[in-house]
Amino acid sequence: MTKTMTKSMDLRLRHANKSTQLKELAIKFVLIASSLVAILTTAGIIVSLSYEAFRFFAKVPLSEFLFGLDWSPQTAIREDQVGSSGAFGVIPLLTGTLLISFIAMVVATPLGLYSAVYLAEYAKPRTRNWVKPLLELLAGIPTVVYGFFAALVVAPIIRGMGSGAGFDISSESAMAAGLVMGIMLIPFISSLSDDVINAVPQALRDASLGMGATKAETITKVVLPAATPGIMGSLLLAISRAIGETMIVVMAAGLAANLSLNPFEAVTTMTVQIVTLLTGDQEFDSAKTLAAFAIALYLLILTLGLNIIALKIVDRYKRKYA
Repeated sequence: MTKTMTKSMDLRLRHANKSTQLKELAIKFVLIASSLVAILTTAGIIVSLSYEAFRFFAKVPLSEFLFGLDWSPQTAIREDQVGSSGAFGVIPLLTGTLLISFIAMVVATPLGLYSAVYLAEYAKPRTRNWVKPLLELLAGIPTVVYGFFAALVVAPIIRGMGSGAGFDISSESAMAAGLVMGIMLIPFISSLSDDVINAVPQALRDASLGMGATKAETITKVVLPAATPGIMGSLLLAISRAIGETMIVVMAAGLAANLSLNPFEAVTTMTVQIVTLLTGDQEFDSAKTLAAFAIALYLLILTLGLNIIALKIVDRYKRKYA
């Protein structure tokens, strides 16, 4: 009887072990499949962009695209149409993208970081519970609303101030788009930086204060350096968001591909031109249409480079403050 019970228990244990192993294999398979989705999606984007971009470079030299100073892709879409030869220099688009992004980050970085420091280190819990949701509410506003605000409020104010000072300022300008975009980016920097600053161990603050440092010195020399990797991540997210923004630029900065560093002139960005090139009657054998894929691939490489630089900075500070 005892042997029979022992065999029965062994069979149950083996069955339970097999069931557990099958469940673990199923969970492992789901996790691997979930990881592969992101990898395959990224690979699919790169392959599709590269294929269409190479078709474009078969029609337009790579050197002309990378170093050309004029952007006017007005080629004939069909054989029965008459069009110019077109100019496909990406430099004006890159300049406009970086100019507007730079203005936006100049606005968003100090405001976002200062608000994060205030919320994490100075604000009372009741104040924090009110202010942080209000800041994060900015991230939920549709970009077209920001575009209307930039075009109908900010741009006329800038133009009026310029006229009062004797300057001729365009009704559409990089300054208007950059200022409003900077306001939009504040919650991206503030919210993430606030979470990172709060994650810094309290023991570091106590040790600094115990050594006689003031609260301001503790924040600037201990807390912020320790939180630098996370802050860099928030800044990178904000920069990527600025580079990829379209609606605000269309409504406030215009569509003119001007090669200019003057923030009070109309400029355009790479994302705006992608939308413009792929809107309306298109023929995918035309260099005009294929140029959108070349710009997209260029933009992908640009953001990848920014990610690599940010990761290098993060790794450096992780080693220093680990």
